[in-house]
Amino acid sequence: MTSKEHNITPPLYGLVLAGGKSMRMGYDKSIIKWHGVEQRYYMADLLKNVCDDVFISCRAEQQNEIDSRYKTRTDTYAGSGPLIAILSAFQAKPDVAWLVIACDLPLMDLSTLQFLVQNRDAQSIATTFKSPFDGLPEPLITIWEPAAFEKLQAHIEDGYTCPRKALIKNEVQVKILITPNPDTLMNANTPEDAEKVKEIIFTRTN
Repeated sequence: MTSKEHNITPPLYGLVLAGGKSMRMGYDKSIIKWHGVEQRYYMADLLKNVCDDVFISCRAEQQNEIDSRYKTRTDTYAGSGPLIAILSAFQAKPDVAWLVIACDLPLMDLSTLQFLVQNRDAQSIATTFKSPFDGLPEPLITIWEPAAFEKLQAHIEDGYTCPRKALIKNEVQVKILITPNPDTLMNANTPEDAEKVKEIIFTRTN
């Protein structure tokens, strides 16, 4: 491989994680209409501004529920959870980078995604944000480069299912950014979280 070939930046695809069962929330987080449309579509539409192609990751039984205007991807690895979804995306397209984002980030905005993409390091295995809440890398708002595929496969073969641990374990090969807007990384996993988000959105729009 020549140095020129080595420096080619892989295409960037988007993956919205919407296959969780939302046990803590009590109802499907991906269909909450924080911004007038179901959150899974809102996130996919945001990603379309910065990615070459976008998919919604979902369970097989969810596929028929999803608007046909959106592409879907289901798990091809045994098991469940975000890491399985990421590995399944890589199995389908191993030569692209995947901007993976959870559907439960209702305050995510385009400027934050643009900041992530503009500061992407394609020579690393991932570009991610440092959480403003616990100081750890945020695996579910991360650009995973093709080189991450092998690392993630080894991670799960070792018995680990947490993508955050994969980032920590390989931290020297990860570019970690500070988000310009900490609120965008706020998760809404519980009814209490949902109430906080509603208050923030209400304040911003009134």
